[in-house]
Order: sequence, then C-alpha cells, then structure tokens
Amino acid sequence: MSPLVITLLIVGGIAILIAIGYINHMVENNKLEKARLKADLSDRVRRCREIAETLPGQFMSPALKLLLAHLQLQSNERLLPLDKHNTALKVRIEELRYLVGQGESIAVANPPQKVLTEAKAKDIRYLLENLHGQIGRASKEGTLQALDAKHWAKEIQQMLVHTNIELFTNLGQQALQQNQPGQARLAFERGVQYLRKQNDPSPYQAALKQLEMQLARANSMVLDTIKPLEDESSELTDGLKSLDDDGWKKKQIYD
Repeated sequence: MSPLVITLLIVGGIAILIAIGYINHMVENNKLEKARLKADLSDRVRRCREIAETLPGQFMSPALKLLLAHLQLQSNERLLPLDKHNTALKVRIEELRYLVGQGESIAVANPPQKVLTEAKAKDIRYLLENLHGQIGRASKEGTLQALDAKHWAKEIQQMLVHTNIELFTNLGQQALQQNQPGQARLAFERGVQYLRKQNDPSPYQAALKQLEMQLARANSMVLDTIKPLEDESSELTDGLKSLDDDGWKKKQIYD
C-alpha cells in the first residue's frame, strides 16, 4: 500500500471521527435544548394553573380565567411534541380547548378570600407577580398582543392596590375590635399613605376617603385614651405639690 493511500486513510479516519464527534455534540445539544424547553413549558403551565386555581375570587374574572386557560393551552400544545406519549397531557389539552371554547362564559369557581394578614397579602402579591411575568413572556413571544398585555399589566396593578387596601382596612378593623386604637391608627395611616403615593390615585378616591375617616376615628379614640391618663397624672402632680406645700408650712411652724 502506497504512502499516499495510507495518508488518505488516516486523514479520512480523522475526518470521520471529527464528524462523529460533531454529530454526537449536536445530538446532545438537541437533547439538552429539548429538556430545557420541556422544563420551561412545564413550569409555565404549573404557574398559570396555580394562579387560575388559587387567586382569590374578588380578583378573578371570566376574562382573566379565559386568559389563563389560553396561556396553559399554548404551552401544553408546545409541550406535546416533546412528550408525545403523555396521555394525561393529551387529556389536559382537550380540557383546556373546551374551556377556551366557552369564551367569557367560562366558569369562575374561585371563592373570595379575606386579606387579614401580611402573610396572606404576600401570597396574593406572589401570584400577581407570576401573572405579570407570564403575560410579559407571552407578549414577547407574540402569543399575546402588546395592547392586551398592556391592559392586563394595568389590571394587575389595580389588583395589587386593592390587595393592600383590603389588608390595611382589615388590620385596622381587627385592632379596633381588640380595643387597640393605637395599632388601628397605624394600619389606617399606612393605608392612607400608600394610596396617596400612587402615580394615579384618582381610581382609589373612595377607598382613600374611607381610610381617612377610619384614621380620624382611630386617632380620636387614641386621644380619648390618653386624656384620662393626663388628667390622672395632673391630679397626682397636684397631690404631690399639696404634700410639698404642707411639709413646707410645717417646717416653717417648727422652725
């Protein structure tokens, strides 16, 4: 075998090895990308479903329920080619298609939930932040029109404000029921300051007026609580002064 043939065989072998390595690399990258996409889509479906099922009823409308069904359906349909033999996924897609087909006649079964604690308000804020994120991604990918995304961003902001209105109102009322006017005043004052700091407080004027009235009431109760203490303190001071005067007079007599 001539040296030329041997050289060509060696070069060919190296080229084949390089090609195999490149193909394996591409296959691995493709597998990793599919796994990444599958995990991402599954996470988006999970987040949308959590919002749809757990957002308090006072914030859930048929339009929002429909939007969340749309987002879940789109993600699940993209997920199906990556998990073709997943029977449960196929069933879920059919369920979502049925829900989407109902339009704004879609049922909303979310019960209202009172915002009585900071922890509850934090849970709701978390859901709304997730919703904002999902809407932003859908808009970026072109599956949701920019105008619709802008509308929902405004709706979410209003939901956040109403969450805080409920929180401060309920905290204040609870404190009043527990005969803690100082704590009530603090809660109502936080609510008033929060609303006054809004970029556009005009939609919340009724709520602001109500909180201001409750703040004035709590402040009056605090003053009523302080006044007897001041009177008592004044009587005590007068009594001590009287004792001092008597002592001084006695001292003058004995001297």
